[in-house]
Amino acid sequence: MEKEFNELKEDVYTRLDMDCDISESQLNNIIEECIYEKSRLSLMSIHQKEQLKKQLYNSIKRFDILQELLEDEAITEIMINGYKDIFIEKNGHIEKWNKCFDSILRLEDIAQRIAALSNRLVNEASPIVDTRLDDGSRVNIVLPPIALNEGPVITIRKFYKNPITIQKLIAMGSISRQAADFLMKAVRARYNIFISGGTGSGKTTFLNALSDYIPKDERIITIEDSAELQIHGMNNLVRLEARNSNQEGMNGIAIRELIKSSLRMRPDRIIVGEIRGVEALDMLQAMNTGHDGSISTGHGNSPKDMLSRITTMVLMGVDMPVKAIEQQIASAIDIVVHLGRLRDKTRRVLEIDEIAAYEKEGIVLNTLFKFAEEGTDEAGKVYGSLKKMEGRLVNTDKMHYAGITEW
Repeated sequence: MEKEFNELKEDVYTRLDMDCDISESQLNNIIEECIYEKSRLSLMSIHQKEQLKKQLYNSIKRFDILQELLEDEAITEIMINGYKDIFIEKNGHIEKWNKCFDSILRLEDIAQRIAALSNRLVNEASPIVDTRLDDGSRVNIVLPPIALNEGPVITIRKFYKNPITIQKLIAMGSISRQAADFLMKAVRARYNIFISGGTGSGKTTFLNALSDYIPKDERIITIEDSAELQIHGMNNLVRLEARNSNQEGMNGIAIRELIKSSLRMRPDRIIVGEIRGVEALDMLQAMNTGHDGSISTGHGNSPKDMLSRITTMVLMGVDMPVKAIEQQIASAIDIVVHLGRLRDKTRRVLEIDEIAAYEKEGIVLNTLFKFAEEGTDEAGKVYGSLKKMEGRLVNTDKMHYAGITEW
């Protein structure tokens, strides 16, 4: 099949006027003609013809061999390390794919196509770009000479066509029903929630799931570096996305500018997809200026580590005493939800902490739920549960104001 495909692709390209924007129907007609002529010389089944037709169309109009991976819903991540090596994450496990691109030039063409979808520019002068596909999948592209592989390095975090809900997370064992019920009440009572975790721990997925609990009559502003949140059922939803600077270093719009602008949009809640730098201070100030119920995420190894990282991020943009920053954090963030990936590759909520107070020693955390491992089976699957701790919620005012009497 590979030999036939390469011969047919060459035949199709020779018939195409690549300067013209050919329609789908015209392209399909040319492909069908080439396959028909080829089938007269060598025997082909109907299945083979359909497969070749799809491959040829993907090669010219879509993303070549990547299209097959993009359409496979079981694949969550695609990692292209140059034109020869493609790795995929499937069911939590990473494996090498048995296909590769024809050449570096072919992969470079795909990289340019992906960048063009969001009007992003990627070239030797600007070799790194974060962008997304039409379905919202997050893409990072790094070109040579920054990437030392044979061709561009492209990483695609797939976008779920059917968003994962809290109910699905409960069924998967990622969170207990008791913890989910508590977070539902915390969202409705407008507690400010921060979701922490390592790369690939499911922070964005969890944020999407939590957003289902936000009352549908509220005005929500989402702010992201690269848009990937899936918030549904909100009539009054404004989505903002940061913009990279151009080649002259001009016209960039940073997340912190979007946060400041969002405060003038009369939001009920502000959702910041992820904080990575100086915008941390603006997020804290937004949470402290009447925008209760806001949610954000960040990279951290534990709730305590996440709070330390937020402090460091604030210091990147302003010279403030550490104690003053910690006081800001303690008054802005109410709940920290920490996620992680266990050694069996499953994603779990590992800890839910309340920021109970600020004292001389620093921020006081009150652990409400914590994952307790109970063992592993022969296949290496980890068993355990998210257990409610003895500590009870300390800051209950928001629950009382929301009319929630049990939590």
